[in-house]
Amino acid sequence: MGTQVLAIRTDVTQEDDVERLVRATVERYGRLDVALNNAGFQGRRAPVEQQPNPVYDEVFDTNVRSVFLCLRDQLPVMFAHGDGRIVVNASVSGIRNPNPGLSLYSASKAAVISLMRSAAMEAAPRGVRINAIAPGRVVTDMMLRSGVGDMSAVAAGLPLRRMGTPEEVAKAVVWLASDAASYVVGHVLAADGGFLAS
Repeated sequence: MGTQVLAIRTDVTQEDDVERLVRATVERYGRLDVALNNAGFQGRRAPVEQQPNPVYDEVFDTNVRSVFLCLRDQLPVMFAHGDGRIVVNASVSGIRNPNPGLSLYSASKAAVISLMRSAAMEAAPRGVRINAIAPGRVVTDMMLRSGVGDMSAVAAGLPLRRMGTPEEVAKAVVWLASDAASYVVGHVLAADGGFLAS
């Protein structure tokens, strides 16, 4: 597509990896203007009493710790030039849990939303806008692995009567990161086919 891309293999749950990612980006491009913090892990569906500690650790490390580490390294770089946009990938599950067996995932995404809002209030006076995207029922590899049964039945329960696509979520992220959303701060934009409204 004629665009230069710098790909850096990164485990965003690891402090050193995140530091290296941000440092390499700044070394290559001179600044950091937009970041999408997008890692996610759901784990197996099971009631709370059946969830082992390692699953808890992986869910919260991937979904919450990664956002904390990324924000911590991204913000100083953006503050240095007084501008920047960060979008955090949350989920409608952090607002309303649609299914049993997702307590850890839902709790982690609620934590992501709270972390995003607090960071947004701290960063806004310094010129950096932080918002979150909250996808609903979107056909992704993670959803397909999650044990959702009849996809057509799930889709039928949504006001739009269909599942979303990653491309539709990406368009919402691009809007949040664009100048068109220049007065939007600390917001959770639901790309959910009407799930939360129903």
